[in-house]
Amino acid sequence: MIALPASAQVLRGVQALWVIGFLVGTTTHTADLIIGGLDAYSGFPVGVRLFWVTLTILDPATAVLIICRRRSGVVLGSAVIVADIAVNWTVFAVVGELSYFGVISQSLFALLIVVTARPLWRWFGQMHDA
Repeated sequence: MIALPASAQVLRGVQALWVIGFLVGTTTHTADLIIGGLDAYSGFPVGVRLFWVTLTILDPATAVLIICRRRSGVVLGSAVIVADIAVNWTVFAVVGELSYFGVISQSLFALLIVVTARPLWRWFGQMHDA
């Protein structure tokens, strides 16, 4: 196995955290749809329901792009998590029915995304320029 510089090891760890986080989202929304069917989010406004169903596609797409080290994954992942926490915190504040654990853990993941997006962007660009 080739030894990587410390910075590359850290970036691979960050890459793995992004993938894990978006696959957790994939699993959550997929399980909701398997258990509840198309009525999984029936207690919520239509726009919120459509957004959450759409995450069943956007979350794994982001994970695949990050695995493939595509800069488009950094853009998509950043957009998805910002939109997701905006929707979830709004639902939490206005409608309720979401757990503190969910919105807080997701917000911490969003913080990770915001802090590490630029380093991943640069790293992915170097890999494709070489």
